[in-house]
Amino acid sequence: MRSLFTSFGISLLIVAAPLAAQEIVTTPIEEIPLDELIGQLTTTPIEEEEEFLTTSSEAVMLDVANGTGGELRILDKLTGQVADLSLVEGETATLGFLSVTLNECRYPIDNPSGDAFIQIFVQDTKENTPLFSGWMLASAPALNAMDHPRYDVWALRCITS
Repeated sequence: MRSLFTSFGISLLIVAAPLAAQEIVTTPIEEIPLDELIGQLTTTPIEEEEEFLTTSSEAVMLDVANGTGGELRILDKLTGQVADLSLVEGETATLGFLSVTLNECRYPIDNPSGDAFIQIFVQDTKENTPLFSGWMLASAPALNAMDHPRYDVWALRCITS
């Protein structure tokens, strides 16, 4: 019986060793340029000779303009309180122990009331630690979401006037 467990253990090590040796490389979303993030969301369909509809590998470049500010929605998951914040670029607002600074807001020129790309910095004021720094997209909040046990933050829209 002992040799059965020993041979099973050795077999398990032989199978599991290559899996443990694999290196997983991730790129933090903050290091990906905004143009590349936009390209991951928007691609143009093209027809090829075989008459199949495919998606091109080149991203569509959107003409964007900078807004004067942006609107964010913050949910306190503990209390259920929802707050909408309107911030101008460079302004900081505090809700609970969460401090949110809006750095920049961009929107497509063709659709000003549509999508928004908002760059924010979120900090925990109790522990003075950064919680999130990067771009949020209003049309795809899960693409670059802030992972926090108590708060959720979403980009809503840019302020254009």
